[in-house]
Amino acid sequence: MMDESSRGFLLGAMERAARAAAAIQLPEFRKRDPGWGDAKDSSDFVSFVDLESEKAIRRILDAALPSAAFFGEETERSLGAGATWVVDPLDGTTNYLSGYDHFAVSIALWEEGCPVLGLVLKPVDGELFTASRGGGAFRNGERLHTATFLEPRGALVGTGTPYRSPGTEDAFFGTTRRVLGACRDIRRTGSAALDLSHLASGFLQGFWEVDLQPYDVAAGLLMLSETGHGYRNFAGDAYDPFRHRTFVAGRPGVFEVLREAVLAEYGPLE
Repeated sequence: MMDESSRGFLLGAMERAARAAAAIQLPEFRKRDPGWGDAKDSSDFVSFVDLESEKAIRRILDAALPSAAFFGEETERSLGAGATWVVDPLDGTTNYLSGYDHFAVSIALWEEGCPVLGLVLKPVDGELFTASRGGGAFRNGERLHTATFLEPRGALVGTGTPYRSPGTEDAFFGTTRRVLGACRDIRRTGSAALDLSHLASGFLQGFWEVDLQPYDVAAGLLMLSETGHGYRNFAGDAYDPFRHRTFVAGRPGVFEVLREAVLAEYGPLE
């Protein structure tokens, strides 16, 4: 178990790293016409801002914990036998490149297959989420409450569209119909790191998506665990972001309804 001194030191380094990335991102935000950036493939984009942000983050994290491996979106994806930094320097790149202000920096420290520290920063307004295993989750320094039961009719549910998941479109829209029939409404914001942070905070009450990447959710998963939210893959297995394609989460009362909806439409897709 990490002692309090080590936890504070590493969380401090994580915050410095995230703010260093934000200092690169904000001066370039909304300075160009929408649609700039380079295509990594048919559905993902990258810019020099992503690359420079990850470099800045890595310099600070490597200095804080030289023995840790590094699993980042843009530069290196190495899982070590011990501690591993899992980093998305700019989650919501498409939003960023379009001038939509919903994007984040996500940093997590994983050990033995589990997140032990997590941090998500929204650069535009400075909203900061942190969590440590067994130490709770916080938003702007205030402890987040444990999730309580909610009737599904009151739930606002987040999701992500299947832009990189060909063949799942019918299941996605079928699930959307089911969720709209059972819950209050659906939101698709374009940053899973922020969506999971907002779920942990109580601003969303459920979430599902297919083909998330480990760096999208590595920090947010710890926030969900520390606030009593359930999460699984669609087959009902304990979710592993390095192995599974599918993800569903929610607070008690909502989680069960979402699990039924995704299973009915997607089947037991892992």
